[in-house]
Amino acid sequence: MSELGEVSIVSVSDAPWGDVERVFGTRGDPAGCWCQYFKLSNAAWTDAEPAECKTLLEKQVRAAAPPPGVIAYRDGEAVGWCAVEPRPNYSRLARSRVVAGGSPEDPDDDGVWAVTCFVVRVGHRRSGIGGALLRGAVEQARTLGARVIEGYPVDVAVRGKTSSADLYHGTFSLFLGAGFAEVARPSPDRSVVQLRVGD
Repeated sequence: MSELGEVSIVSVSDAPWGDVERVFGTRGDPAGCWCQYFKLSNAAWTDAEPAECKTLLEKQVRAAAPPPGVIAYRDGEAVGWCAVEPRPNYSRLARSRVVAGGSPEDPDDDGVWAVTCFVVRVGHRRSGIGGALLRGAVEQARTLGARVIEGYPVDVAVRGKTSSADLYHGTFSLFLGAGFAEVARPSPDRSVVQLRVGD
């Protein structure tokens, strides 16, 4: 594990767009998706080009209604991203097997927020960035009126060896460490976890 420098978390709406680009990079899944997978229909996602997804995220960041996530800085360098928004903003999420089969919440309740994606740059993984991002995402959601925050992590103790690309949902242990509780286990290696932060 590399030594963890000073980490700060800011709302993506307060970060320069160039820092968002640095985190998502130019190759791999983040550079193709730009956190649009759960926002686009199946047909739109199939036809979407990475440049289009990037433009969509930039528009969402600039609109900041609400900001779609948080950015992690380590010693002043942008190193990570966590997506968090009211769950109804993710039109495709409610139809996913994990959420449909596990969440006890009304799919139209905008008081339920979802943490859907983590991106941590190569060279900064396994150093506490994910935990810092999750804490920052929880704080942003709480501040903006969330009642419940949900996550849909992977239980690596069940799944076994898993590539970092397959851990974009976050790990079960990461969410438990942040105070989330499991409310359902729709499949052996995927759970629905919740943190209640409001009335």
